[in-house]
Amino acid sequence: MDQLATIHIIDDDDNVRTSLDLLLRSAGYRTRLYGALDDFAPAEAGQDLGCILLDVRMPGANGLEFHEALARQGTRLSVIMMTGHGDIPMSVRAMKAGAIDFLPKPFETDQMLDAVATALERDRERIEQTSSQADLHDRFASLSMRERQVMALATAGRMNKQAAFELGLSEITVKVYRRLAMRKMNARTLADLVRMAQTLGLTPESLAREVPDQ
Repeated sequence: MDQLATIHIIDDDDNVRTSLDLLLRSAGYRTRLYGALDDFAPAEAGQDLGCILLDVRMPGANGLEFHEALARQGTRLSVIMMTGHGDIPMSVRAMKAGAIDFLPKPFETDQMLDAVATALERDRERIEQTSSQADLHDRFASLSMRERQVMALATAGRMNKQAAFELGLSEITVKVYRRLAMRKMNARTLADLVRMAQTLGLTPESLAREVPDQ
């Protein structure tokens, strides 16, 4: 159970929304109810820990297509599909689009709660990864241009002497910039720095147009 999680229930059936609302609130979750796909605002929903319970068949709309559209738009909340008319091709399509589970109606209480717990764990990992990446970008932004250049060359496999030649600096100066870059990036080893560069998409070529420090 996660007290801070919000479960977004999208279903045109009043009875389904009500029963899910009661079940999930009794389990300690917050809920938001939507009777139509247009009522759901992805930008607002994606800010906090949560997941989406999405009915496949909605009036004038298709839950599977809506789910696929959410993924294309960058909405990362985990989705649990629900249907009273499911079949194997439909469930396969949902899973390929990233759905956590595909539950046929009526579903067992434990089955739904287990699916929600799994979806929330996936969303928690998403939030932690996003936070970690934001922190990495902030640390990289704190580097001077020369420190970025040296980091890019070092993580591309250049030796200090080679980096010094390419940048027109002394080898001692390159070593200073490299130490500063590692300290600011919180990298204990060169391998750590390489992984960070890969996440950032950092290469010597990516910095070609930036003006070096004076």
